[in-house]
Formats: sequence, C-alpha cells, structure tokens
Amino acid sequence: MTDTQNEMAAIVAEQAERLFAGAVSRERLEAADGGPFDTQLWTEVQQMGLPLALLAETEGGIGLALGQAFGLARRAAAHALQLPLGETMIVAALTSTPAEAPATLALAKDDGALPSVAWGGDAAQVLVADAQGWQLVDAADVSTSERRNLAGEPRCDLTRVAEQGRSVAVPDWLSADTDSPVEALRAVGALLRSVQISGALGRAVELAVRHATERQQFGRPLSKFQAIQHMLAVATEESAAVWAVSDAAAEGWGRPGFVLRAAMAKSRAGLATGRVAAIVHQIHAAMGFTREHELHFTTRRLFSWREEFGSDALWDEWIGRRVCAAGGAALWPQLVASTTAHATGEDAA
Repeated sequence: MTDTQNEMAAIVAEQAERLFAGAVSRERLEAADGGPFDTQLWTEVQQMGLPLALLAETEGGIGLALGQAFGLARRAAAHALQLPLGETMIVAALTSTPAEAPATLALAKDDGALPSVAWGGDAAQVLVADAQGWQLVDAADVSTSERRNLAGEPRCDLTRVAEQGRSVAVPDWLSADTDSPVEALRAVGALLRSVQISGALGRAVELAVRHATERQQFGRPLSKFQAIQHMLAVATEESAAVWAVSDAAAEGWGRPGFVLRAAMAKSRAGLATGRVAAIVHQIHAAMGFTREHELHFTTRRLFSWREEFGSDALWDEWIGRRVCAAGGAALWPQLVASTTAHATGEDAA
C-alpha cells in the first residue's frame, strides 16, 4: 500500500469511528435487539461509502486492503453495530458489484437448504455457496423464515423459490486451498467473524477495566487487587492474540493458504471468547448479567459469532485433518512458511 492509500485508510477509519461512536446509542441497541432493520443508520453508513471499502476506486469503491476494511468491521463490532457491514463489503469485493444495498453470505446444506443466514430477510442480494459453486441471488428469488441469534440479530432460514442467479467464480486463491465452494466461502465468513470477535473482545476488556477502576471494595478499587489485575492481564492477552491472528489471516487475502489462516483465526477466536467472557462477567459479578448493564450487548454477540461460519471445534478438526494428511514431516516447514509469509508479505502456500 502507498502512503496515500494508508492516509486514505486512516481518514476513513477515523470517520467511521466517529459515526459508530455517535450513532450507536443505548436506545438504538435496545431498539435493534429483536427489532426492525435500522434503515436510517444503514443510509449513514452507505453515504460514507463503507460497504464498498474493498472495491477498487476504478470500480466505485474506496480501495482499501482487506486488513484495513476489516478494521472497519472490527470497530463496528466494538460498538455492537447491528448492521451487515462486513458481509456487504465481502459480497461487493468477491462479485465486483458496486451495490451499496445490504448483502450477505449463505452456505447451502447438501439438501439445498440455506439455514441461519445473517440478515437474510434484509439483504437485497445473497452470495450463495453450494456444491456446484457460487451464485449471487436476488432477495426476490428466496423466501424467508426469520429467527434471531442470542444477540438478537436476524438469522434467517432461506429457501430458493427460483433457480435464477448470477454465477460467480470462486477465486483461484481459494480454489487452491479447497475444492469445496462451501468450505471456501465458510473460510471467508470465518475470518469476518474472527475480526468482529476481536473488536468485541476489546470492548469487553475495556468495560471490565473501567468497572474494576471505578468499583470500590474493602476501601479500594477492584483494580488494586492482585487477583483482579491478573484476570485483566489474561483477558487482555486473549484479546490481543485474536487481534493479531485475525490481522495475520487478513494479510493472506488473495493468496493461497488463506483458508488455513482463516481456520486458525476462527479457532483462536472461539477459544478466547470463552476465556474472556468468563473473566469479564466474573469481574462485573451479578451486575454484568443484568439487562440494564451494557456488557451483555458485547458478550451475547461473542457467544453468537463463535458458532457462526464454523465453531472452533469444527475448524480445529479441519486443521487436524489437514496436518495429518500432509504428514508429520510437513508440519514444521508449513509453520515456518506461514510465519515467514506473515513477516515478508509473501505467499505461504
């Protein structure tokens, strides 16, 4: 990336942070929790051009690198923004479609069912992956049965009522890692959720630090107790680890080896979710479990996102099978290659 592109990315990030911090109020979060799609807020996001962050400027986008664009998704997650910003950015990039209407990703089952599609009832287009490949499907060509995840976000069961749709080629750098179109798109979604989890983890730790600093017990702040300091240190380490591994995976966008990086990121994000959520709720005690406290907006998303696009258990098994198939002699060279690629920006495949 050039200095000009980095400056542009910094400006976009600053503007996005200002928008999220100012627009995502407690009242807005309450209204969105099980409520209708926030069209007004989406319009504000759209007017900033954020859904097209990954598209090149020649295609009508901003032209950010994946890590920079996903930084916007991380900021949105930290504020619990209840909009499909990350999904729309990905669909626009993978299909080269400069449409700013909400879009989402769907993974088909063997019987063709499209279960638990994020924002499936609000998306204008759905990028569907099945055994035959990818198709970009209009909302008019699917029927929707809406339900919600633990965080109150829409997760709809979709049924295709027409076979119409634009065929989308699976990129070569994804096909090099897997011959399954579903697995390829699952990996892309897994990295998105990993990035979002890293943002939510950071917010959860921030809330815990603030509470420990302000809350008095036995005549002094909780943060003065060594046990609390240790817990906060562990939570901070876990949050930083997910941030680092998701950033490293994002750097592999567009190159072979991406699926393995995404798998590792999602596995680490799932592990950290359980650890950090336990710590921050323990520090907040009963107060953190109440509806009135804001912590639940973050931790409910963590628990929901951990299961989407493959749980840590699913990806752990995937990594294990890949390692076993390659043989023990290939493990160390592959780890070294991945580390070297992250440091130099070269391919790890």
